Amino acid sequence: MTNLTALSDWPLFIGGAAREGRWTEVKDPGTGEVIARVPSAGKAEVSAALGEAEQGTRIGRSLPTHERMRILRRAAELIEADQEAIALIIARESSKTLREARKETARCIDTLRLSAEEARRQGGEVIRFDQFPGSGNRMGFWDRGPVGIVVAITPFNDPLNLVAHKVGPAIAMGNAVVLKPSEKTPLSALKLAEILYEAGLPGSMLSVLTGSSLHMGTRLIEDPRVRMVTFTGGLKTGQRIAHQAGLKKISMELGSNSPAIILEDADLAQASRATVSGAFWAAGQNCLGVQRIFIQESVYGVVRERIIALTRQIKMGDKLSESTDMGPLINEREAMRVQDWVNDAKRRGAKVLTGGQRQQGYYQPTILENVPPGAIVLEEEVFGPVATLVPVVDLDEAIRQANSVNYGLQAGVFTSDIRRAFKAIQELEVGGVMINDSSDYRIDAMPFGGVKGSGLGREGVRFTCEAMSEPKVVCFNLGE
Repeated sequence: MTNLTALSDWPLFIGGAAREGRWTEVKDPGTGEVIARVPSAGKAEVSAALGEAEQGTRIGRSLPTHERMRILRRAAELIEADQEAIALIIARESSKTLREARKETARCIDTLRLSAEEARRQGGEVIRFDQFPGSGNRMGFWDRGPVGIVVAITPFNDPLNLVAHKVGPAIAMGNAVVLKPSEKTPLSALKLAEILYEAGLPGSMLSVLTGSSLHMGTRLIEDPRVRMVTFTGGLKTGQRIAHQAGLKKISMELGSNSPAIILEDADLAQASRATVSGAFWAAGQNCLGVQRIFIQESVYGVVRERIIALTRQIKMGDKLSESTDMGPLINEREAMRVQDWVNDAKRRGAKVLTGGQRQQGYYQPTILENVPPGAIVLEEEVFGPVATLVPVVDLDEAIRQANSVNYGLQAGVFTSDIRRAFKAIQELEVGGVMINDSSDYRIDAMPFGGVKGSGLGREGVRFTCEAMSEPKVVCFNLGE
């Protein structure tokens, strides 16, 4: 296996075979240090990967269920045996602290094991053809088969587990995958591919193309051999992919602007802790991260002070230190963008309660209030360590404001009143409502996705397996 603890040249993989090429650097966002180089794939690599995937679809279709299960389970075991080293890869190439990276590695293990279980479960059922007059001499069933070639495009913020969420279910259903990881964080994806090959995955069932999407994205998405595109990333890119893909299955998770609603009857201490954790996990680069915090006016002052105090306790610094709570953004350009958005809010009259300062690629955990409508930090996904406090009269006003943006992934609602909880569940325009939890709560088995600009379809292992398969009906006419 490749050593990622020091500077090294990493190949991309086409049909399981390593290839080198024109190199591009991978840098640690915290230090700017070059930690590895990977090839930048282009037209030739895309063509070769799709050719391998054609062969991979034939192999995957005939690969027995027990063998797919064995490969995925073995891969999970290999990650578990090398968990600390893999967490270090995540922490070095991404914004995550080592503690955050350990959690992602544990989730990846769970995702692969869930994928193995779903390989067993994803079948069909008997169809009672004799339910319709004239069909009494017919019997049959429906079953699921692989969709074919899947192109998977993954982001930088969960560079291992979000890859597993696409590759694991694809393998479980017998598909071939061409994976395009983020150019900022390709190492975790390459490591996972190595592990899957070691676990026995036929090479042609998985290729990994590293480098810029500008050199390969359109070719991958538009190719008619590709039967599904699964993408996690920004709304604008998702819209472009949807236009390019044509008649293919599409699954997209496109981010959010997640609300948390804290009502007067909530456990205010617990609500404050959960909300602050949800706002600043992974430096706020979390599609589920809390961005707008709606607090009932009667308890606004108390909750405001709790949130400010908890935010000031967050220790920002060296990602590899066990005492660090929050690392940098993925690069200095993103930190500058967040700074610009906060400055825009300040010019409009917003008040910075804590934070609000940039130090190269780091941006302090920041709480705003008095942010007026129209400010970009209220309307769009910040994807950084910034949250806004908004006083509301009651639940109705909180729901109205929560629904006012073009996103709807998840929401957190804090209340001890079951009637209020169910009102929020019914009226919030989101894909998931977490009662007495932050909007960023998730397990890998649950359906995950949103409405409006937050995407199309649902992830979560079972639901991805269903999306990455095609039902087929079989009917026998038994004659008279």
